[in-house]
Amino acid sequence: MTKVVLMDFFAEWCGPCKMQDPIIEELKKKLGDKIEFKKVDVDTNQELAIKYTIHAVPTLILEKDGAVFKRYVGVTRAEVLEADINAALK
Repeated sequence: MTKVVLMDFFAEWCGPCKMQDPIIEELKKKLGDKIEFKKVDVDTNQELAIKYTIHAVPTLILEKDGAVFKRYVGVTRAEVLEADINAALK
């Protein structure tokens, strides 16, 4: 079975990250049973931020079977994320 994960790299001090939160919550309600959602605070998880070369927040990484499927920098609309998640699930 395909494993799809959406990682949300954020920081507490980041204004745009707060704008991204309700979009992620909406997706969790729609797709939470199909994919895994992870929130990663770049200030407390610097090793993971370095591993994924995070230079700006918010950055979202959509992984399929452990490999990066798509990367988004900045606030990303729910429709864009949902379409890409559905593509990753195929």
